[in-house]
Amino acid sequence: MVAKFLFKTFSSLLFLIAVVNQGAAQTHSSQLVNQPIDISPDFHNFKNAYFLADSLTSFDPNTMSGNVEWQRNHYVRRMAFNNELAALQPYQNNIFPASEYQQDPVLPFSIQFVSPRTIRLRMNTGLVVKDEKDTLMFVKEPATDKSWKYTKIEGGYVYTSAFGSVTIREHPWHIEIRDAKGKLLTETFHAKDNSASYTPILPFSFVQRFADMSRSIAASFTAAPEEKIFGCGESFTQLNKHGQKVVLCTFDANGVQTPEMYKPIPFFMSSNGYGMFMHTSTPITCDFGQAYNGVNTLMIGDDQLDLFIFLGDPKEILNEYTNITGKSPMPPLWSFGFWMSRITYSSEAEVRDVAAKLRENKVPADVIHLDVGWFQTDWRSDFQFSKDRFKDPKKMISDLGKDGFHISLWQLPYFVPKNRLFPEIVKKRLYVKDEKGNLPYDDAIVDFSNPQAVNWYQMHIDSLLKMGVGAIKVDFGEAAPEFGMYASGRTGFYEHNLYPLRYNKAIADITKKVTGENIIWARSAWAGSQRYPIHWGGDAENTSSAMLATLRGGLSFGLSGFAFWSHDIGGFVLKSPEDLYRRWTPFGFLTSHTRAHGAPPKEPWAYGKTFLDEFRLSDNMKYELMPYVYAQAKQCTELGLPMVRALFVEYPKDAGSWLIENEYLFGSDILVAPFFQDSTYERDVYLPKGSWINYQSGEVYNGGWHHIKGGKIPAVILVRDGAVIPKVKLAQSTKDIDWKNIELLVFNSGKTQSTGYVCLPSDNILRALSVAEKNGKYLLEDDPLQGIVNWKIHSYK
Repeated sequence: MVAKFLFKTFSSLLFLIAVVNQGAAQTHSSQLVNQPIDISPDFHNFKNAYFLADSLTSFDPNTMSGNVEWQRNHYVRRMAFNNELAALQPYQNNIFPASEYQQDPVLPFSIQFVSPRTIRLRMNTGLVVKDEKDTLMFVKEPATDKSWKYTKIEGGYVYTSAFGSVTIREHPWHIEIRDAKGKLLTETFHAKDNSASYTPILPFSFVQRFADMSRSIAASFTAAPEEKIFGCGESFTQLNKHGQKVVLCTFDANGVQTPEMYKPIPFFMSSNGYGMFMHTSTPITCDFGQAYNGVNTLMIGDDQLDLFIFLGDPKEILNEYTNITGKSPMPPLWSFGFWMSRITYSSEAEVRDVAAKLRENKVPADVIHLDVGWFQTDWRSDFQFSKDRFKDPKKMISDLGKDGFHISLWQLPYFVPKNRLFPEIVKKRLYVKDEKGNLPYDDAIVDFSNPQAVNWYQMHIDSLLKMGVGAIKVDFGEAAPEFGMYASGRTGFYEHNLYPLRYNKAIADITKKVTGENIIWARSAWAGSQRYPIHWGGDAENTSSAMLATLRGGLSFGLSGFAFWSHDIGGFVLKSPEDLYRRWTPFGFLTSHTRAHGAPPKEPWAYGKTFLDEFRLSDNMKYELMPYVYAQAKQCTELGLPMVRALFVEYPKDAGSWLIENEYLFGSDILVAPFFQDSTYERDVYLPKGSWINYQSGEVYNGGWHHIKGGKIPAVILVRDGAVIPKVKLAQSTKDIDWKNIELLVFNSGKTQSTGYVCLPSDNILRALSVAEKNGKYLLEDDPLQGIVNWKIHSYK
């Protein structure tokens, strides 16, 4: 009778689980095409097997490698009065024959020290028979650092550098990360660590899926009280990711007020003094204390863990991370000028007209962008100018070049069936395939993992660049089929996120080869894409909340290793409301790269004389500040820093700086607080410790909160006290800037010395400036350019 009852109960449980999983399967099957893959449900599925990192069974301190035993578990239902939880419990005797398979597998792991600040942790979840994973994300294979010192302790092993330590515990298996003072920054989370909570918490483990026996890893680490998390790419949600679940899977977000991302990056940093880079291209779901605020769980689709851990403050972490994945190279000077664009200039007459009006209205500009309408049929990207509307595009480009304009052209890697190139792509099999070898979608999507496809694509871009085109807009790239088959031999599970990196690289490489310049204009990205600047923030809505979300995205992107970034001033979707356009304009010009783009009209003169005059003030400001912009950009390329910079990057010891997401530093010395409220031109501004000087009024403020009004330029713009800001005489194009005469504007409210940087485009060498006050005059202490430049030095007052 008891046996019959237990069997009936067990059968009912299996039926319930089947219904739950069937519902999950139906949800997945009804998912829209190319929706971001969130793998977190795999780690909460009753059907799957779970293996929890339990004990270190062997370890060689010389090779820093050993084996970990993983304890087999499964989910069981736990009832407490009228509440049910799913908890992991050991699962014995469920394999046959037991003599042939490990109940609790013993699998290899290793530690590698890349630098005194960088640790690499690698683990396998099974036998690895595939080739070494793609190193496309690396700028070069990471080196091995010999400076770490080894010490044996009871029950474990310790390695120490000048900046921290790594402790490996035998049982329970733990990896502990500490700073140089011995403070615990984070450690792996073991199942036994859950004893202090009634809430089931996912420990460091891997899952083996019931559906296909594939494996993915969950790297769980402790989170300190008040710990804050930043990065993960161009994320438009709150800047601090603690308490959020972040899905890292490229997606056409169709806007900036969504958790989806055009540019997810598998890297983050913590306010607790460490950062992590997940070296994989598979989908990742990061639970940053959302399920349980004391644990961060990195759910990584790969069956191997390749995790880099960095020690230090934000600047040091960014430098270490970009030493591995690459630093942004210096884009050409002209790219820092104003890009005039809209959807879309569709004829030579329109292009020549807007160029003439830019000069006539004295709106400094360097680039005119032609969006989707330069082909014979709008959007049908076939790399050819319309013969009806562009009579002589080469001459047009040449003529405009003489007046200081570069031409940027839109294109995309998806070829519609009516495109004249579609049959060729299909015939040569240059497209991403489905499992049957056919097209997954109606479009032919170029497979950039295929060298022949890359060469074919570059051939078409090459002809445009040789015509004189300055830059190619590398649009889209987020919709590579997630379940497609690629020439690399891998499915979209690995190639989907790599697609933007391959796409960025293909266009950047041919541009560099033909023009010698580091320039593209791209929307999608993955780790390593920073080596191919520039990226912009996607299709922002025309709202104040979208303006703020855009800034959060830019700050987050900069905290992910990208120096250069832009956004569409005034928003993209509709005609920009005049008040929004006015408030967005200084934010756009105080960004590394500046473009007005979106639904027409975008030209400032279309909004009337008053607006034009106001717009021109911001434009003039950037062109006058071009020596500052260029020098700060150069420093960013050397240190892996962003031009649009969160306050805490420069002021990590200032607790308030970690809380601010609606202000930013433009380089190291200029603080910008845009206006985000409709028709409101004053706001509360937080200033890091020290003194700050209003760029427009000269008023001096101490660190802390202040209510500040804008000036003629509608933004709060402040300069660090003690900064030297290099400026030049206004020019209508960067080609006409006089670099032999530079003004040094000294922002000094009483300090004896002021500092800054200068970098001439002629040699691209960053040089420090130091100015001291003597007898009421400011003097350059040591001319770093030895008379090449005529300096004019005076106070901001």
